[in-house]
Amino acid sequence: MRYLLLLTLLLSITFPLAALEPEAQGNTALRHTQVDDYVVLGVHSTTAPLEWRNNGIDQGFNIELMERIGQLIDKKIIIRRKSFQQLLDDVHDPMSDIDVIAVVSPVNVGRQLSQSDPIYATHANAYTLHGHALITSWADLKDKRVAIKRSSFVDVYLSGYPQQFQRVDVDLYETGFQLLFNHQVDVVIAESFVARRLMPLYPYVRSSSDALIYGAFNFITNSSKAQLMGQINDALRQLKLSGEYDELVNKWFGTGREKVDLTSTEHMVFNIAIITAIISISGMLYTGYISIRLRRRTLALDQELAHRHRVEAEISELSTQFQSVLDGIPHGVTILNKQQQRLWSNDNNIQLLTSDELHYLDRQRFSLQVALKKVLSGQQSLSAELSHRQQFWHLQIHPIAQEQVVVLLEESTEQHRLKQANEESSRLASLGELSAGIAHEINNPTGLIIHAVALFSSALKDLAQASHHYQKQNPFWQVAGLSPDLAMTELHQSCQSIEEAAQRISRIVHDLKRYATPHHQDEQTRVALNEVVHVALRLTTNQTKLHRVRLKLTEPSPVVYGDPLQLQQVMINLIQNACHAFQGNVGQIVIETQTTQTQAIIKLSDNGIGMDGVTLKRATEPFFTSRRHEGGTGLGLSVSSRIIKQHNGQMQLDSSQGKGSSVSLIFEKVEE
Repeated sequence: MRYLLLLTLLLSITFPLAALEPEAQGNTALRHTQVDDYVVLGVHSTTAPLEWRNNGIDQGFNIELMERIGQLIDKKIIIRRKSFQQLLDDVHDPMSDIDVIAVVSPVNVGRQLSQSDPIYATHANAYTLHGHALITSWADLKDKRVAIKRSSFVDVYLSGYPQQFQRVDVDLYETGFQLLFNHQVDVVIAESFVARRLMPLYPYVRSSSDALIYGAFNFITNSSKAQLMGQINDALRQLKLSGEYDELVNKWFGTGREKVDLTSTEHMVFNIAIITAIISISGMLYTGYISIRLRRRTLALDQELAHRHRVEAEISELSTQFQSVLDGIPHGVTILNKQQQRLWSNDNNIQLLTSDELHYLDRQRFSLQVALKKVLSGQQSLSAELSHRQQFWHLQIHPIAQEQVVVLLEESTEQHRLKQANEESSRLASLGELSAGIAHEINNPTGLIIHAVALFSSALKDLAQASHHYQKQNPFWQVAGLSPDLAMTELHQSCQSIEEAAQRISRIVHDLKRYATPHHQDEQTRVALNEVVHVALRLTTNQTKLHRVRLKLTEPSPVVYGDPLQLQQVMINLIQNACHAFQGNVGQIVIETQTTQTQAIIKLSDNGIGMDGVTLKRATEPFFTSRRHEGGTGLGLSVSSRIIKQHNGQMQLDSSQGKGSSVSLIFEKVEE
């Protein structure tokens, strides 16, 4: 199943399905008034890695590359999602709200539009049903029914060449494969990534040619925006020279991100092995039959030898295809014998199995010799989770003969960390429920204290006159070793202190219950940022009491629309991060609120250890943390960043190693 998903991913890289989600046209007037500040990137794919959407957030190779280009040319990038045909129409319209799109162009066919340097290469092949002749040139397509996707780079290429075949236009490559499977067309010319995804769904379809058309992904725009394309090209070349472009390619297209369903792979390998064995046995039997026939019919020698050569050629071709399948599997597949000798492997990581630092998750050392002996003696498969330094691996060993096994090795570090993060989230959720219960239990005695102190205060007022009268009769009378007047003053002040402390406990308990209790809010409300700061400080008193906290809150408080509990959660995360940055030393935290004509701002600064450039760049990535050994999960800033984006705000990080850090949260201000 994973292998099918992998092929689906490759298909969606280049030509996604036409049934894309509808996208609003946006505020065209705003685009015309701010054309110098914004670049609108039109996208159409909904599947990784080129351009896609996850949890409502647009991402992908093209999007991240264009956002980096936007930083270099000092322009904000706006993502607008439409169908592929809509984008092609828009990019030819100078008045369109779309500035730039990414499409595939044939390398030897120019476009009338302004076009960037190539950003990724691809090609197209001819595909037919098994048993049909190979396509060695365009002449082989003469008089054949050929499926061509409209507006694809194949269509662009063919528009400049005479066509001697019967063209059948389709809306999607998948439609062409369906027609081919149903014998309604003879050939489909398709982009290779798409075909790799579709061929497992159509097992009787094969690639029947070498690359017919070479293409490359480019950013293109209307010719009226030639100056913009020049800026994009300059920035793209700068990214290639700096190495950042290669990092993005490795991030989104690296083979380490591909996954294969090992169970399906095992069945496939086993089935192919059976087919190979049957063909091999058939060949051996047939060879013996030929030997007998040679002695009986010497006159038929040439005919029999020719037939044998054909059978051997088919077996050789099948063996070559089988080897190509094994070499193309992204996971480690290795065949070992009983003496641990490697008979075949497609994985360099197999050396890990003999490392002294490889352990089971219970820290017991892994021994390949012991594992092989157990699998071969019992003829039963072995599956285990292993760790090597800071990485995790999933190992499977399956017997395939009396003295041979196949070893499947897959890195599972990311899955392991996701599992740990999920367990941590579950514990935090349980802690939240427990905190709400404890807060409720604390609230009851606190109410009794407040009620009792009020009674004591009233009683002291009445007792003051009696104390004064009794003191006249007994001048030497004392209360708790103090003179009556001084004792009454002390008692009154003590009552006030107890009442203030109880009120403070009540406020903290109230904030804790609201923070820990799940809530559902259909609409955002008006939130005073000063109150968000005060609540967050009350809930982090235990962490901040060791440090100096300075407040510079503007009055009246800035007001925004939002969820107060989520904004409090963000401030709590930022305050806790600042406390961690002091590493046990006494530090200073400054929290400010500010307003401009259109914005409301919270800024938190500290004089902690700060962050280097690499850490600052990855600070908001999920599960990235420099405090892993101290129990950090790497989710605080990631969750905070997501919350701020949901509030249509911005989070700006600024840090220098050894000089501290500052975080600014910028929102749209609500007018009074």
